Amino acid sequence: MSGIASALAKQRARAAGFGTNANAVKYLNQDFEALRSQCLSNGVLFSDHNFPAAPESLGFQDLGPRSPKTRGVEWKRPGELCRSPQFIVGGATRTDICQGALGDCWLLAAIASLTLNEDVLARVVPSGQGFGGDYAGIFHFQFWQFGEWVDVVIDDRLPSKDGELLFVHSAEGSEFWSALLEKAYAKINGCYEALSGGSTTEGFEDFTGGIAESYELRKAPSNFFQIIKKALDSGALLGCSIDITSASDSEAVTRQKLVKGHAYSLTGAVELAYRGRMQKLVRVRNPWGQNANAEDGEFWMSLEEFMRQYSRVEICTLTPDALTSDGYKPWSTCKFDGSWRRGSTAGGCRNNPYTFWMNPQFVIKLDEEDDDPDDNEVGCSFVVGLIQKNRRRLRKMGEDMHTIGFAIYEFHGQREVHLDKNYFLTHAQKARSETFVNLREVSTRFKMPAGEYLIVPSTFEAHKDGDFCLRVFSEKQHETQHCDDPIDAQLDDEVVSDAEVDSGFRGLFVKLAGADMEISAVELQTIMNKIVAKRTDIKTDGFSLETCRVMVNVMDDSGNGKLGLGEFATLWKKVQKYLGIYKHNDLDGSGTMSTPEMRVALKEAGFTLNNSIFQVLVARYAETDMTIDFDNFVGCLMRLEMMFRLFKKTDIDNSGSIELNFHQWLMFTMI
Repeated sequence: MSGIASALAKQRARAAGFGTNANAVKYLNQDFEALRSQCLSNGVLFSDHNFPAAPESLGFQDLGPRSPKTRGVEWKRPGELCRSPQFIVGGATRTDICQGALGDCWLLAAIASLTLNEDVLARVVPSGQGFGGDYAGIFHFQFWQFGEWVDVVIDDRLPSKDGELLFVHSAEGSEFWSALLEKAYAKINGCYEALSGGSTTEGFEDFTGGIAESYELRKAPSNFFQIIKKALDSGALLGCSIDITSASDSEAVTRQKLVKGHAYSLTGAVELAYRGRMQKLVRVRNPWGQNANAEDGEFWMSLEEFMRQYSRVEICTLTPDALTSDGYKPWSTCKFDGSWRRGSTAGGCRNNPYTFWMNPQFVIKLDEEDDDPDDNEVGCSFVVGLIQKNRRRLRKMGEDMHTIGFAIYEFHGQREVHLDKNYFLTHAQKARSETFVNLREVSTRFKMPAGEYLIVPSTFEAHKDGDFCLRVFSEKQHETQHCDDPIDAQLDDEVVSDAEVDSGFRGLFVKLAGADMEISAVELQTIMNKIVAKRTDIKTDGFSLETCRVMVNVMDDSGNGKLGLGEFATLWKKVQKYLGIYKHNDLDGSGTMSTPEMRVALKEAGFTLNNSIFQVLVARYAETDMTIDFDNFVGCLMRLEMMFRLFKKTDIDNSGSIELNFHQWLMFTMI
C-alpha cells in the first residue's frame, strides 16, 4: 500500500511543477542548502549517511569488500589529497576527465561532451560550490532520471589509494568537480561498481534529459555526415566506439592506436578543400586524457577513415528546455511512465501471442509532415525511446537489464480502450524497434505517413517485472496518449425479496440460519466451503473469513452484519452468476483461471479496469503461479462491487470525484 501512496504522491508533485531542472526533486529528501547551513553553523564537515565512506558504496563483486581491488582503499577529502583543492580550475574542460580503475569510460565520454556546452553543464553542475568560505564538505549535482530532474547531495570523501584518487580525476591534480560528479552519479545508481559497463547514450540522457540514437556505421545512411554536422551545430552530444568481437578484444589497441570497446566523444565535423577536392573530417576525443600534453587524446580523422575504423555513433538530441538559442528548432516531445508486472502487464514480445496484449499500449497521432526532408521522402519523422528504470541500482541484488523493445501498429479505433488479444492476432505490426536489447534504452527513428499508430513496449520474455519510461520526439507536433480501459462498472441491482424466494430455498435457509434466522460471516464461510468442497470442476482452497465478511458487507442493507432471507438469496444468485463466468473463462478446463483470463472475466462481470488497478488485483488475489482460484475470484468481484457502490453512493452529484475527511477515510478503508 505504501508503494501506491508513493506513486500518487509523486504524480501530485509532478503536477505541481516538481521535477524540472529549475525545481529538481531532492534525492532521498536531502536539501543541499539546509544541510550546508547546518554544517557551517555547527562547524563540522558533512558526512553522508545515505552513501557512506564504506565498502558497500564501492561495490558488490569486483569492487566488493573481499575483492583485492578494494584492499587499501581510503576515503579522503580533497583537502587531504592536495594543499589547495579547487572545484573547477579555468572552467570545466575535457582534460578534466581522466579514467581511473573503474570501467565507466562510457560515462567519462558523456562528461567530456558535457563540457563542450556551458548551458548544459550548468544544469548538471549547480553554481555556488567550492572550497572557499562556505565550504562544508558537501556538494550537489543534478541528473535527469526517467522524466524528472533529481538533485543529489554527497559529501566529498572520495575513494583513494596510495594518496591518489581511485576513479575519475582531473589532469589538474587540485581540481575535483569531475570526481565529485562521478560520486553523485554512483550514489543515485547504488554504488561505484554499478557504473561499470554501459552506453554513452545513458550518460548523455542523464545529463541533458534528451533522447539518444545509436547508428551502426556499416549501416549508416548516405547523408550521415550531414546528420553529424547538424547534430553538433544544434548542441547535441555525440559519442563513438569500436565494437569488440571477443573477450580478448576488450581494451585491445588497433594499429591506429584506437581502443576497442572504449567510449570516445565526437566533438567536431568540418568540410574543407584539400589537394583540389573537398574533404570531410571529424574530430574525436579520447576521454582518458592520461598524458601531460593538453591536446593529447583529441584528433581529426577523415570521415572515410572514421567510418572504416569505428563501429557506431551515438547522438543525443536535446529537449526544448535545454536549448537557449532561438536559432534552434526544437522537436515536439512527450513522456509516459509505465510498468510491467508479472501476471498483469508483463506480456512479453509478439512471440507470446497469448499474453502480448496485456502490455501497456500508447497511441500517437501524427498530423504534420516534415519540412524539407533531407532524403526527399515525404512523411513524419519521430524517435521512440523506451527506457527501463533503475536497473543499475538492482545489480546489488543480482539483477541486471531486461531485454526490451517495442512494436508499432497502424491504428484506427477507439483510443480509450485497451486492445485485446484478437486485435493483435488479426493485425500485423507496421514497424518495430530495431532489435530487442538488454540495454537501459532502445530507441529508433522512424519516418511514416501521417496517421495514428499504436506503440506497445515490452520485455522480450513474458512475466518480467520492471518499470519503464516511454518517450516520443517528433519533428512536428504530435498527440500521444495512454490507450487504456476506462474505470467503470455495470452493477447488477437486481434484488431478491423474501416473497420471491421459493419454498425449497426457504427451507434450506431456515436449516442454515439457526435460531436468529440470519446468516453471519462465520456461518457463511461454513456454508460456502461445504458447497465448493463437493465440486471437482473448480479449484479452491476455501473461502476465507475476510472474503465472507466482504460478501456480507455488500449484501447487508440493514447494517447489522448479517444476511436475512432475501439478502442471502440475492447473494446466492450472484455467486451462481460468477461461477458461470469463471467456468466460461477457464478455457483449458484446469479449474483455475490465468490472469489474462481473469481480465476478460472481469469485463464479462461488468467491470472495466485500467492497467494500474488490474496490477493491484493480481498482486492481491493471484497465486504464486499466476492463477486465480474460485474463492479468490469471487472475493475480488465482491470487493470491487463494494468499492464501486461506496463511491457511487458518496458521489451524490455524479461528478466523478468525492471529498472525505479523515474520519470518513478511515471508515471507508476499514470496511
